[in-house]
Amino acid sequence: MSIDGNWEVSMNTPMGEQSGTLTLKTDGNNLSGKVDTAMGSEEFNDGTVSGNDLEWSIDISKPMPMTLNFKATVDGDNMTGNVGLGMFGSAPLTGKRVA
Repeated sequence: MSIDGNWEVSMNTPMGEQSGTLTLKTDGNNLSGKVDTAMGSEEFNDGTVSGNDLEWSIDISKPMPMTLNFKATVDGDNMTGNVGLGMFGSAPLTGKRVA
């Protein structure tokens, strides 16, 4: 099953629940895409895919500059994982594929 496409994702962060749309595109073991949230839109090109396991990082500037490190597993139309929030620890990530 392809991982490519749009996903509605939600992260339960120390600042409360953050949600948005994640667009993923695979090319072999390479992962790229974009995240659109209320804080803005950020693209990434340096992600990796290993089976159903995904990893990618996004540099954000709002609400403060930091790098978010994502690790997720796709199971059909569902995604679960964690987001590393730098000095703020990590937050659970959930997502569902959008048709």
